[in-house]
Amino acid sequence: MSEANFLRSLMEMDCDAITVNQVKIIRGFLKNLNTTFDEMQAISKAGSGMLKFVEAVMGYCDVAREIKPKREKVAKLERNFYQSKRELEKIQAELTAIQNELKALSDKYEAAMREKQQLQEEAEIMERRLIAADKLISGLGSENIRWTNDLEELKQRRVKLLGDCLLCAAFLSYEGAFSWDFRNEMVYEQWQKDVLNRGIPLSQPFRVESLLTDDVEISRWVSEGLPPDELSVQNGILTTRASRFPLCIDPQQQALNWIKKKEEKHNLKVSSFNDPDFLKQLEMAIKYGFPFLFQDVDEYIDPVIDNVLEKNIKGAQGRQCIILGDKEVDYDPNFKLYLNTKLANPKYSPSVFGKAMVINYTVTLKGLEDQLLSVIVGFERKELEEQRELLIQETSKNKKLLKDLEDSLLRELATSTGNMLDNVELVHTLEETKSKATEVSEKLKLAEKTAVDIDKLRDGYRPAAKRGAILFFVLAEMALVNSMYQYSLASFLEVFDFSLRKSLPDSILHKRLKNIMDTLTHNMYNYGCTGLFEKHKLLFSFNMTIKLEQAEGRVPQEELDFFLKGNISLEKSKRKKPWPWLNDQSWEDIIRLAGLFSDTFGSLPDDIEKHEKEWKQWYDLDAPEQNPFPLIYKENLNSFQKLLLLRCFRVDRVYRAVTDYVTITMGEKYVQPPVISFEAIFEQSTPNSPIVFILSPGSDPASDLIKLAERSGFGGNRIKFLAMGQGQEKVALQLLETAVARGQWLMLQNCHLLVKWLKDLEKALERINKPHPDFRLWLTTDPIKDFPIGILQKSLKVVTEPPNGLKLNMRATYFKISNDSLGQCLHPVFKSLVYVLAFVHAVVQERRKYGKIGWNVPYDFNESDFQVCLEILNTYLTKAYKQNDTRIPWGSLKYLIGEVMYGGRAIDSFDRRILTTYMDEYFGDFIFDAFQPFHFFKNEEVDYKIPGSGAKDVYVDEIESLPLANTPEVFGLHPNAEIGYYTQAARDMWKLLIELQPQTGETGSRISREDFIGQVAKDIQNKLPKVFDLDIIRKNLGHEISPTTVVLLQELERFNKLIARMSRSLAELQRALSGEVGMSSELDDVARALFNGQIPNIWRKLAPDTLKSLGNWMIHFKRRFDQYTSWVEEGEPNVLWLSGLHIPESYLTALVQATCRKNGWPLDRSTLYTQVTRYQTPEEVNERPGQGCFVCGLYLEGADWDIEKCCLVRSKPKVLVVELPVLKVIPIESHRLKLQNTFRTPVYTTSMRRNAMGVGLVFEADLFTTKHISHWVLQGVCLTLNSD
Repeated sequence: MSEANFLRSLMEMDCDAITVNQVKIIRGFLKNLNTTFDEMQAISKAGSGMLKFVEAVMGYCDVAREIKPKREKVAKLERNFYQSKRELEKIQAELTAIQNELKALSDKYEAAMREKQQLQEEAEIMERRLIAADKLISGLGSENIRWTNDLEELKQRRVKLLGDCLLCAAFLSYEGAFSWDFRNEMVYEQWQKDVLNRGIPLSQPFRVESLLTDDVEISRWVSEGLPPDELSVQNGILTTRASRFPLCIDPQQQALNWIKKKEEKHNLKVSSFNDPDFLKQLEMAIKYGFPFLFQDVDEYIDPVIDNVLEKNIKGAQGRQCIILGDKEVDYDPNFKLYLNTKLANPKYSPSVFGKAMVINYTVTLKGLEDQLLSVIVGFERKELEEQRELLIQETSKNKKLLKDLEDSLLRELATSTGNMLDNVELVHTLEETKSKATEVSEKLKLAEKTAVDIDKLRDGYRPAAKRGAILFFVLAEMALVNSMYQYSLASFLEVFDFSLRKSLPDSILHKRLKNIMDTLTHNMYNYGCTGLFEKHKLLFSFNMTIKLEQAEGRVPQEELDFFLKGNISLEKSKRKKPWPWLNDQSWEDIIRLAGLFSDTFGSLPDDIEKHEKEWKQWYDLDAPEQNPFPLIYKENLNSFQKLLLLRCFRVDRVYRAVTDYVTITMGEKYVQPPVISFEAIFEQSTPNSPIVFILSPGSDPASDLIKLAERSGFGGNRIKFLAMGQGQEKVALQLLETAVARGQWLMLQNCHLLVKWLKDLEKALERINKPHPDFRLWLTTDPIKDFPIGILQKSLKVVTEPPNGLKLNMRATYFKISNDSLGQCLHPVFKSLVYVLAFVHAVVQERRKYGKIGWNVPYDFNESDFQVCLEILNTYLTKAYKQNDTRIPWGSLKYLIGEVMYGGRAIDSFDRRILTTYMDEYFGDFIFDAFQPFHFFKNEEVDYKIPGSGAKDVYVDEIESLPLANTPEVFGLHPNAEIGYYTQAARDMWKLLIELQPQTGETGSRISREDFIGQVAKDIQNKLPKVFDLDIIRKNLGHEISPTTVVLLQELERFNKLIARMSRSLAELQRALSGEVGMSSELDDVARALFNGQIPNIWRKLAPDTLKSLGNWMIHFKRRFDQYTSWVEEGEPNVLWLSGLHIPESYLTALVQATCRKNGWPLDRSTLYTQVTRYQTPEEVNERPGQGCFVCGLYLEGADWDIEKCCLVRSKPKVLVVELPVLKVIPIESHRLKLQNTFRTPVYTTSMRRNAMGVGLVFEADLFTTKHISHWVLQGVCLTLNSD
């Protein structure tokens, strides 16, 4: 224990090394020690420590013994464990490596599998796409070229859209109201040229249709009833595309029918401004978006619809509304408004053109020709036309289908997202589309080929269709002659159909066509003539002949213009007329004719100068037109050129020559109008179309209608009459309703008295759907302007006129006198006086034919006048017979017949003078003088006398023995009256034909109409004098102004107004022609008048009445200015040219006034009388007379003046008017005036004499006569201030 390292050795002692024996020893040692720890403690601390240590080691050894095997086991196990662990780790490491390898492999596998799957899918897609691509390529391959081209084209068009849109916008804005020719010229010539000149890109060839519509739409329109011609297609575009609502000028109702058909499925509402509830209907249409059509619009458009027309739509909170009347109406954007008028040439104000799209639907010649061709082919080759119509429908359907298919394909292509080849639907659509499209294209190609074949066959019938179209236009143009001559296309087509049925069939086409054309032309002539006045029938035939000749390339427009207008230049020719028997105008016409047509007439003035004898002989013939023309002109001229030559020499024979021309060109039946037979009219009539009798003075169809009714079984209760007048409106409509239901005839007389109500009648007629087959409506009316076109177009028009010619007139009168009425009176002279009365009745009616030389006012002497006079005769003669009075009461009869019955109609005092003269000539005991038998008129050829007393047949036989045509001498007129009649007839015909000429195109000398008018305007403007300075003139006259000077100042004031008006209108016209200002309707009238060589109306109003042409009027105008100038500068002229004053009567009144002042006579008891001097010209007069004045420039009509004997004498043949020598007008006190052997002669302003208003009479002159004045009264002698 004392060892130094003892503690350490203890500490480091290996307790495990102690063996069991050693333990046993120690245990025994300890046991022997037998001491406790405490005891040891007490003995020695070190010892106790040692003991503790030993016991602890022992304890340990005990434990260790148990533990050791365990430990060893543990150690062994631990060793095993570590070994196993190492092995495990090794295996695990190996496993991880394998697993990693496996994972890599499985990844690789999966990737490979995925790739395989993907490739498989891709292969499938590729296969599908390949098929699709194949289909697409094969499908769209054919489109490729087209679409490539289209794309190229579209790229170019994108550039050219600028010009295209400009022209199309202009077309939509401005072109609607114009005719096809005008549109064509404006768009395709002027505008297109202008656009190209300015370098604006424009498609070539440019067509409006290609940008604004397409074939499919056009086909649809055609199937809805729009004619297929270019004008109609343009109108269709304007109607559907314009920004304003359309107002269609539609005299043939084609637009109306198309719009009705087109909008039918959209619930179209139709109304008119005459409907009381049109506003309500319009409101509904606006609210619910229905289309709305106003039909029968006239020139007045109700301003209540202005907001709708102007599209003044207000929008607030997502709602659109419009003000209609006094209320707001919701506006549906689908609403469409159409307005339609039947008027062929309505005059709308500029505001209407601004609000609505005015579109001219008037049918064109080409368009109508195509329509008529369909009718003819439909009749002649029904199967062909049906095939064609089917073809058109199929083509239309196929084109639409093709377009729809193409659209759906392009839509699919455009909207397709992702890869196009994967769009199964698209490919399917394409396949379907392509197969259909191919089929449709094949059909269309086939259709095109078939259409060409059909068209070739159809064109064979075109000549007849062209003839029909020309005839319709001739008929339609007659509305310009008289507004009652209205014909609808529908009624024309009925005649057309009728002609096709009635014309003789023939297997050879050209013969069949000739038959159709001849029948059609004659039927059209008859149909037209039935509704024309006698005076317009030749005009109708001639116009028809000219139009048909021009269609064949004959009768050039220049020749026709000369025939109608003659020489209208303002300058007179330098070459003087060679012979005095030629009048001035004739010579001017001859010079113009030679200048215009030098090939044919170049040598005419020389021929006339060199061969006076031949020309004079021919000129003096009664009927030069029926004799060979002089010199080379008998062979060299065609039948129309003969008219031109005749016009220059004998205007009075032109009317007859026109008749001959129509006869030679068309045949005699075209100058023999059909006789109106009531049976034929009844046969032509239908329950749906009224029969309109257009009355003329002296005609009354009522009695003829009663007879027809009795013959047709409609007498008694089945025919109703109503004379229209105020308060009869409701009665008429009730009678109409009853007649329609029961199948009665209804005659409404004098419809012109209720013009406004006729609109209601038109409405009522439209509402009649299924009338009784026996129902007929007969209307009688005077020709008036405002008669509804609808009724006229729908109706059968019949003009009733009293018979023409004395014989026919008397025959008609005796036809209506029954045997009973002739036997009523037993007085021996009764029957003879009835004959005289019938003669008077015929004479007063026939005088009308001679115009103003017959009556100043054309009176309506008719059958009722005769019937009442017959009663008067009967009453007075029966009374005389019963009282055994041998005297006949001539005084009473002459007064009642001449003054009351016939004279009661005469409102003109000079006309009454004629009637009184007839009474004196035909009524008196002298008519029964046995020694000096009475003759109404007698010459070598005829004898108009009273037959011996007997039965009715005696008188009828006497009438039958009379000649058909009578000379004017029978009425007491001079044979020259016939010349005057024919001259006036020719002038009237020319005037109307000028109206019918197209107001466009070129004048004879190949300059445009505008240039020609501009030239005339400039010429006149250069000739206009300065206005008179009235202030200076008044100043020079001083304070003492005589009555005649007052007249001068008034005249100058009026003349200044005329100069100012002329100057202003000419300047404005020239500006309008150059486009600086708008062409107003007033300026248009001026332009038209200048073009036709007439005086514009606005000048006419400010000038004295005249019938002169513009050229002659300008000479008259210049002469007036010269007279005024000399009067102002040199004082009152020695001889006053009375015609040069605006109001000549004011001068004569002033003359009386001045004389009364001078002599101190009372003005109201002073008058004028006249003496014809021996001075031939004003130059012969050197000084003014002491009393009164000299006047010149008076023309005597109806008589001649003998200068030697200073009295009236009979006119020379062919001399209608002579200039009177200078006339002396002398104021005198009435009570001192005692005239003997003088004829009170009216002095009129022009040969139109005095009208019904009493305008035209200037004063009355006194002309010396050696004959009885009745001679001059019946000859219609008068003086005029102007020659025509």
